[in-house]
This record gives sequence, C-alpha cells and structure tokens, in this order.
Amino acid sequence: MDLRELKALEIAACTKIAFIDGVWLVPSETTSGCYRVSLGPEPSCPCDDFELRQLPCKHIIAARLVCGRDHDGQAPTIVTDAIPQKPTYKQNWPMYNEAQQTEKYRFQKLLFDLCRSVPNLKQTGPGRRWTPMADMVFACALKVYTTVSSRRFACDLKEAHGCGYLSHLMNSVSVCSFLENDRLTPLLKDLIVQSSLPLSLFETNFAPDSSGFSTSGFVRWHDEKYGCERSGHDWVKAHAICGVKTNIVTAVEIGARDAGDSPFFKPLVEKTAENFTVQEVPADKAYLSHDNLALVHGLGGTAFVPYKVNSQAGEAGSLWEKMYFYYQFRRDEFLKHYHQRSNIESTFSMVKAKFRDHVRSRTDVAMKNEVLCKFLCHNICVVHQSHIELGIVPVFWADHDSPEPTPEPSWTSPGLVEPIGMAGPSCAVQDAARQFVGL
Repeated sequence: MDLRELKALEIAACTKIAFIDGVWLVPSETTSGCYRVSLGPEPSCPCDDFELRQLPCKHIIAARLVCGRDHDGQAPTIVTDAIPQKPTYKQNWPMYNEAQQTEKYRFQKLLFDLCRSVPNLKQTGPGRRWTPMADMVFACALKVYTTVSSRRFACDLKEAHGCGYLSHLMNSVSVCSFLENDRLTPLLKDLIVQSSLPLSLFETNFAPDSSGFSTSGFVRWHDEKYGCERSGHDWVKAHAICGVKTNIVTAVEIGARDAGDSPFFKPLVEKTAENFTVQEVPADKAYLSHDNLALVHGLGGTAFVPYKVNSQAGEAGSLWEKMYFYYQFRRDEFLKHYHQRSNIESTFSMVKAKFRDHVRSRTDVAMKNEVLCKFLCHNICVVHQSHIELGIVPVFWADHDSPEPTPEPSWTSPGLVEPIGMAGPSCAVQDAARQFVGL
C-alpha cells in the first residue's frame, strides 16, 4: 500500500461518495467541492495528480472502493500488511541545532552588514533631519523578525541601539510610518536580491510560484470552479522564485490581489539570471507559455512546465513541440525534474511559519513592504544556516570593506567564545543570553 491508497481508504471510509449522471462525486479533502471521477477502461479525474501522472489518483481509487463495496463492482486489491511511511530526508542535527541556537544573536549582525551600504536620501534646507534609510530598513526588518507588536518592539530597538546597530534610539511606533514609505519598496527588493548572493555558487535550479498573505480587510468573490459566492480576508499576493537546494529567495514581486502568475515569470527569472547560473526552472502549469519556455532556453537552461489537457504539439521542430513530446512520452523522467518545484512551497511554508501568514499593516504600501521584509528576514536566516552547514562566507557586497568599528559594551561575560567565523558587535544582554544557552 502506498500513500495514495492509504488516502483513498480514508476518503472511502469517512466521506460520502455518490454516483450521479454517470460520474462519481468524490469530495475534496482541502475544499468544499467534489471531483467528478469517471471509472471504466480509461478512468479520469480532474485533479492535478491524475493530469500529471496519468495514473489512478486517490480519488479514482476511492471511487473504485465504494463501487466495489456498495454497488457490487470490482474493487481494487490493496495489500494492507504494512502502513506506508512518508519519505524523510537526512538532517545534520548538530549543525542545525547550532544554527538555530545562534540565529537570533547573528540575525542583527547580518542585517546590519546588509544595510550598511543603503544610500541615504538627500535633504536640503532647514528642518528636522530624516531618519537614515539604513536605520529604517533595519528597524522594519527587525520588527518583522520579532513578530511582536509595535509597543512590545521597544525593548528590541533599545537593545539594537545599545549594540550599535542603530544611529539613534527611535520610538518603536515610528516603525509603522517607516513601512508606509513607498521609497522602501524598491530598496527592499534590491536587498532581497543582495542577500541571496552568498549562495550564488550553490544554486542552479530555481522554482517560481505565488502565495498570499492575509490582511485585516475582508473581500467577497465568485468562485467559478464551484459556482458559489465566497468571502474571506483580503490578501497580498507575493510572486517569488527560490533555489531548490537551500530555499534562498532570489527575487520577489508584489502584484495585484488577483494577478496571474505567468506575467511575473520573466522578471523573476531575469532578475535571478543576473547573479546565478540558471540550468532548470520547474514551474506549475500556470506559467506555461511559448515565451516563458523560450526565455529559460535563451539563458541556457530548461523550463519544466507541465502541459495542460488541451495543449497541442504545435509547430514541428519548435521548442514547444520538443518539450511537449518529452512531457507526453517520458513522463516519469519529466516529473523527476518537475518535483523540484515543491521547494517553493516549502519556502512559503518556512516564511509563513516563522514570520506569520498575515500582515499587521493597514495601508497598501505598508502591507507590501511588510511582506518584502518577511522574505528579507527569511534570506538572512538561510544565509546564517548555510554559513554553518555549508561553510559559506556571508558577504553581501562585492566591495566588502569593514565598516567603522562599533563601540563595545562596558562589560562582557568572562569565558564566552564568539560563534564561528563571524565576529561583530555584541552587547551585555546578548552576552548574558549566550551564557545562558551555554555558547
């Protein structure tokens, strides 16, 4: 028994599968709709799993089980001697533990180093001096990293100022106004790209996709698939592309709430190709187009995008035709490359689990900047973990000059050893914390 058969047994036992108008209505496990399954010599199901593999999915197996159980049909034979085990992947736990235990201490150092070359806005004439852009970015990213409210964030700001990461101590509530600055949006996009550079020698395959982050507003829409009205939280839709080995995000674009995925394929891939060697780009069928396939081919790589049910072979000898026949007649080999696309789903899961799947901001600009800060924080965490597990040097800028020395605190705890290879400013609070965890 494999995982599909196990899921099929659960569906057949726990849900109602009806036979209406010559098809079996198998309930979906994730939505309130049903899949219209046809049995016979050539079974069919509209789910993505069947369309990709062209083999019985869990919905077809569940329909066969109910047909054999309740309608004297022929049920499939399922051997239940052993329960299938979900595949697992090896983890270097000592290095993973070290990365997790030192991340919070090192996050501010890496963020400070990343922000050190941020240009400041020119201000002429009299008046109150503007907050440096480096301080704005640092404060916004640190707030998103801590996941606390603006008022509770005051302690973190005071600690960062004591460590020398901020030029002056600011009010924690003012960080909300920083996020509403539209000049921060292109700067955050550039910093996301810059934060991925330390892994440019490790990543060659990249997976794009989009995901939404819920807001405090609500919206109603008509569900075309199930023919009903739905309502729920509004969302900010982020289009991102990541490396499939380390889950580093190489580019992010924020589009309209209902914007399609395919138009964002080109800017994401082109921005990635500026700093990385692109060999493979696995993407779901929403990105299928002649231009997208040709774009990756022109960069010296291959786009593994599954074809739709109504896709045709097209012009003889074209790139579209070659990939079409490769998808049709060498499906297993194609899916081995396409399976790498699941890493972008893992990346979104990492970002949402660590920095929340919603935004606190209320204005459009602030919500976009907050989402971009989430991906920036994710990249810094990935770089820190890769520094320990892969031995990379976390250098973000090509002209890496040592910044002005940061004044050390007046006292340090005796006997403390600095974590591997990344000396930087420290403070009394962090020294005490490191002593507490035994570092």
